[in-house]
This record gives sequence, C-alpha cells and structure tokens, in this order.
Amino acid sequence: MAAQNTSNFHYCNSRFVSKRRVTREIKVGQVGIGGTNPIRVQSMTTTNTNDVQATVKQTLALAEVGCEVVRITAPNKKAAEALGEISKQVRAAQCEVPLVADIHFLPSAAMEAAKHVEKVRINPGNYADKKKFAVKEYSDADYEAELERLHEAFSPIVLRCKELGRAMRIGTNHGSLSDRIMNRYGDSPLGMVESALEFIRIAESHNYGEICLSMKASNPKVMIEAYRLAVARMEQESMNYPLHLGVTEAGDGEDARVKSAIGIGTLLYDGLGDTIRVSLTEDPVHEIPVARDLADKATALWKMQEGASLSPLHFDRINPFEFTKRKSRVVELGPECVIGGEAVPAVIVKTAHPLTEIQSIIRDVCGTQTKFKDAKIEGLQLKIESVEAFGLFPGLYEALQSVLAGFVLEIDAIDLSELEIFDWPEGIAGITLLQHCEKEDAFYAADLLQFCRRKGFNLALCCFPEALREEIGPQLQALGAERLLLCTRASADEQAHPLGIYRQLAEAAEAWVPDAPIWIRNNRANSLAPKDFSSDRLLESSILSGALLCDGIGNVVSVEDEPHIEKATTLAYNILQGARARISKTEFVACPSCGRTLFDLQEVTQRIRSRTNHLKGVTIAIMGCIVNGPGEMADADFGYVGGAPGKINLYCLLYTSPSPRDRQKSRIPACA
Repeated sequence: MAAQNTSNFHYCNSRFVSKRRVTREIKVGQVGIGGTNPIRVQSMTTTNTNDVQATVKQTLALAEVGCEVVRITAPNKKAAEALGEISKQVRAAQCEVPLVADIHFLPSAAMEAAKHVEKVRINPGNYADKKKFAVKEYSDADYEAELERLHEAFSPIVLRCKELGRAMRIGTNHGSLSDRIMNRYGDSPLGMVESALEFIRIAESHNYGEICLSMKASNPKVMIEAYRLAVARMEQESMNYPLHLGVTEAGDGEDARVKSAIGIGTLLYDGLGDTIRVSLTEDPVHEIPVARDLADKATALWKMQEGASLSPLHFDRINPFEFTKRKSRVVELGPECVIGGEAVPAVIVKTAHPLTEIQSIIRDVCGTQTKFKDAKIEGLQLKIESVEAFGLFPGLYEALQSVLAGFVLEIDAIDLSELEIFDWPEGIAGITLLQHCEKEDAFYAADLLQFCRRKGFNLALCCFPEALREEIGPQLQALGAERLLLCTRASADEQAHPLGIYRQLAEAAEAWVPDAPIWIRNNRANSLAPKDFSSDRLLESSILSGALLCDGIGNVVSVEDEPHIEKATTLAYNILQGARARISKTEFVACPSCGRTLFDLQEVTQRIRSRTNHLKGVTIAIMGCIVNGPGEMADADFGYVGGAPGKINLYCLLYTSPSPRDRQKSRIPACA
C-alpha cells in the first residue's frame, strides 16, 4: 500500500511539554475514565472463567492491591454465563471493582456477557470479521459490502450495551487484524487504526459513545505509532474517546517492564492515556505496582506542567509517525567501537567508586565483562573530583584498556590549563572528556573541543538546548561536529520534561552542528521524581531512552544512577533491545495468559527461556491461544501456541528466498 501522508496529522499538544489530552468521560460502573479522572489501572484474570471460585478469588486479590478495573475472558457463551455468578460473588464480598468481559470471536458470548458486567471489550480483528490468513483483492464495492455486513453483525451488541448502560472497549491488537484490513492496509499501525474506526463509526450511527479505544502490539514502536495515528485520525473525525494503553505480549521480568515503560511511558509523556495495563507473564497482581508507578509519574508531570507554554509543533523535525534514525557523523568511542552513522548505539556505564578505589573499579568492570558475552561495557564513565585524583587515572587506564573500548572523564572540576599540562600516557586512545557548559561558557567549549582534537580525544558537551542554540552553537559551527557528542541535563520543571529537552537539543543542533551524535544520559538530574530503588530507575531510564530511541534520537546510552555496574549494563542493553535499537540476546514475545490459555504459560515460558536464552537475534513467541498467536508472532522465528488442553503447537519461520532483503516468510507447523 502507498505510504500514508502524515504531514497534517497532530496527536498531542506539544512534544516538548506534557499536556494531557482532553477526552470525553465514560463510566465503567462507578469508575470514570477519561475527562478529568485519574489514570485508571487495569489488569486481567488468568484463571479459567468457568472456575468461578478461582476467578472470584483472583479478582478480589487484584482489587485489594489497587486494580481499578478487572477484565475476564469470555471465549464462549458458557463462560459468558459464568460472569453472572462471578459478578454476584464479587459484589457479595463488598468489592465494587468494575468487571470487563473480554470478547474476541462470538457475538453470542458478547450479548450474554453484557448482562453481567460493566464493560465489554471487542477485538475488531476477530469480532464478526474474517481471520483466515487469506489473500484477496477487495474492490471498493466489495469493501463496502463487507462494511455493511459488519454493521449488521456489530449493531446488536452496540444496542445491547446502550440499553443496559454498559461501556465498551474497541481493542485492536496488532496480531489479530482481519484479512480484509490486512489486504487493504497491510500489517500496519494504520490498519489497526482504521479497523477500530470502522467499529466506532457503527457505534456512533446508533448514538452510542461510551467507548474506550486501545491499539496494542508487542513491539513498543508499533504500539506507539498506532496510538498516535489513532488520536490524529480521531481528531480529523471530531472524536475524543479516551485511550487504554498497553504493550501486549510483553513477557516477564525486566524485559517486560522495560518494554511496557517504553510504550506506555512515551505516550503518557505525550499527554495520552486514560487507563493502562502492564501485561506480564506473571501473577497479575505483579502488574499493579508497575502500572501505578507509571500512572503516578505521568500525573505528577501533567500537574507540574499545567501552566507551561506550548512550543509550536513545526519546530520538531521528527516525524512521530515514522521511526527514522537521525543522521549523525561517525565518531570513534574507542579503537574498536564507533558511534553515529549506521552504528548501533553504544553503552557507557558510570562507576560509583571514586578514582581512589581503583581495585574496586577494576573488579566491577572485569566481572561484568567476563559475565556478559554480547552486552559488554563499551565506555567507562569516571567523575574526576580533583587534580590529585586525576593523577590516578593513568594507572586505571593501563589496567583496563584491554577490556574497554573507551573511557569517559567527567572533568567539571578540572580546568583546561590543567589538562594541557597533564602527563597523558604515551599513545593513549579512546578518551572522551565530558564537560557541562552554560551559555557564558561558549568560548571555553570551543577551546576545549580544539584541545580534544589535538589530543585525538572526543568532547561530550553537556548543555541546555537554549545554550546551544543561542551562544555555544555559533562558536562551534566553524569547528564542525568532528569528535563532538552532545548531551544535556534534562531535568523536569514546569516548562519542560526530560524527553522534551532532549528533543529540543536535537532541534538546536540542526542549526549549528547538525550531525553531532547524541548521548542519552539517564541520571537523577533527568529523573522526574527520583526514588532510591532499582525498579524506579528502570522506569525512568526506559521512558527517556526508549522514547528517544523510538524517535530515532540517540547514539549512546548510559544508566548513571544505578550504582551496580552489572545492573546498569543489563538495563541499558534491555532498553536498547526493547526499543529495537540494538539486539544483544534472544527476543521473547509472551502473552500474560488468561482464561483461554489451556496450559501453564508461566511455567512453559520459563522452561523455554532456560533453553533458548543464548540464541542472540532469535525471536521466540509463546502464546496462550490462537487469538493473537499467529499474528503477533508474525516476525518470530519460532512460535509456541496453545492448541488444545495440554497441547502446544510449535511453528517455525520458513524463508523461501535466500536474500535477506527480499525473503518471503510463511508459517509452517514444526510439531505439535
């Protein structure tokens, strides 16, 4: 299909400050969603719906830990009928948490479920539409005929929900687009959006608007683009429905939390999102604290920036609907590591030890480099507190130069004159000097860059966008971007958020040093609300770095506020993998399980991980059932899909062309 012209698409108030999108309010039972309501946290039961006692018990457990809306699958009419008793027992336990029926295929199940729950979720790709992986060309007349058929099939549940006062979620999944949508729009975010809009238009034809919209995908980049397109298209059609955010099939552990933070956090910083779910292949109660932390961060940011002035969108050259890597020159971080150009982003790690603790630094670095095969530290960042401490660096350099590509020396406490007279080791290489500069330091920055070039060093210049734009940039323009990196202290305040400041930095660079690589620094200075525990550092770093990498901004990533070098290294690489910027290990796509899953998905996922986590670059999907399985695992090399009770079908990717650029993919069962 032809590329969509997105030049006149607008999806948020500003990409530099965070202004919440204004939506209509809908009611799910007594819980308001959208409007001025807080961000609502949701989850889903993993029990067999027909096991009423188990489902009630898990629903109550979710409500107890702060889940505000609970979704329960209804794969057939029998399960839909069981929702009546589940609702009755939940209410008898003095729990008023709204219940949502998850419907994919059967209109009869939807009609029954609407009698018992406060909300019905419909998947447009499966509900009353065809998903047989058939290829057919649709004429305009054929397409309109299908829409008429869809109108007839979908209208009854719309009218039932309207009659009973039920809300509805139109929930499109990337993995379950219908054949009709696939054949017209391809496997694309735009196809996801148009699929949902068809159903919304039918609902509006009946004057029904109690609708929440979702655009879920396992790939955060696809998910982000789909939600942005959805808002842009709704704006064109004067729609203002609230959004439910989530990265589906995210998996478990740190990987899943990183991917969820990238997708959900990016959109929340855009001002989008009214309800969220963090999908984990774990006990669903584990989803709630992560989702709550993300919601709280966004709420704090929105409140902080209520009075911020809006920067015009045309100052942002990034196309938010197309993920294109920002152009930059190649810079050597070290003899065996380059950044910029087409190179994957490099990883820098900051040691928490002062230079006086050389043995501790050596132990931490060597231990990490030995442990990790494809996720090694490439640059070690050291804060130089004094000239005396600086004198210890040659010894450290000598000890570690064989295991590191480069060294980054944070030299705010060291004057240029002291650098000039310092006795640098003979043949020293792989050195980057990191200097923070204000507007008034413009001439100093230029002098420092010239010094670095004479020595064969790099200069990482940390400055605010306005300083680069107004004073520093003009001084650097004549020198160019050779051996220059840019970064910023992206602290959140009432006029900007860290993500927006980095976007502004990329914009400011365009006028003076347009091809300078950008270093994304994750530290306390650019944390929205820093807390002293690893899970918070994970969320903060994933949002900032992940969002920028999805924008195409970022040639270096560092996690500087994690004191444990091994953890900081792992997190940096996990963020790069989650943003699809650098693959360093096996990629797992795993659904969170639900009542449709007929095997222990959590146990199976761990077994598969233990035997395949050494397969760098291989994507493995572990799907509970057929609903999203074949579609969401379209790019996986191997896919495990639940087929029947206690039965898992294994699919593998067949390449019919030897050319990597022109290979045709088909899905064949390997065994069952």
